[in-house]
Amino acid sequence: MGRAIRDFAQRDQVVVATKFLPRTPEEIARGISGQQHIQQMLDTSLKNLGMDYVDLYLYHMWDYQTPLYDILEGLNRVVRAGKARYVGISNCFAYQLAKANALAEREGFPKFISVQGHYNLIFREEEREMAKLCAEDRIAMTPYSALAGGRLAKRPGERSKRLEEDHYAKLKYDATAQQDSVIIQRVAELADRRGVSMTEIALAWLLGKVTAPVVGATKPSHIEGATRAADLALSPEETAYLEQAYVPHDLVGVMAQNTPARAGQAQVWSTGNQAIQGQ
Repeated sequence: MGRAIRDFAQRDQVVVATKFLPRTPEEIARGISGQQHIQQMLDTSLKNLGMDYVDLYLYHMWDYQTPLYDILEGLNRVVRAGKARYVGISNCFAYQLAKANALAEREGFPKFISVQGHYNLIFREEEREMAKLCAEDRIAMTPYSALAGGRLAKRPGERSKRLEEDHYAKLKYDATAQQDSVIIQRVAELADRRGVSMTEIALAWLLGKVTAPVVGATKPSHIEGATRAADLALSPEETAYLEQAYVPHDLVGVMAQNTPARAGQAQVWSTGNQAIQGQ
């Protein structure tokens, strides 16, 4: 990416973001602090990119082994050093984002200006609390898995290499494939009616909800489809048709795994989903 930007664009014409993971058990055992970890990870990213700074530095997932103050102070230092312009967060609960930004405001640290969560037409759990918090506090939503690992771009029954081989996406979506297929079929119907691709319909819906979705691309056609989606506006009736068949989902992927190791917490969330589904 660094070489491509140097060869084909000017640095101030692009927005570059990168993430850092929580400390490893080995780092914790060696006494590496959260602040040291953040600085080391960013220095490595900048070296790999051949850049002096990134525009957005993302806290990839909540680190229950590191004090929040240590994380925020580490981010404060890299921003003050000019190595990152803004900070964001990924894979967290709304209460964690609110708690972090309240502490940052109190201490004069940079606040998280964006959140990158799991959100698309067949996984809308971010609407429970996160979307409301972001709208009220003007925090950008930049969700990943915008096309649900390609499922929202393929007609029911249509296969692809990624659908067969992306085991992490299968872990996230296979358990709800039957209920999700109703929505995917509606995306296909609406795409036929509008004379566009399913990708354009799914992304047009998402663009009506968030600031900027993260869209993966392995072919030029993927980029072209995403670009066309930016010019496609869905009517309120079309939006309602796509949303109507959604039912609550259990948390999956990182958010299902990255929770405090307390026996009752996961059960409470699961029970809450069932209660909502029964209303």
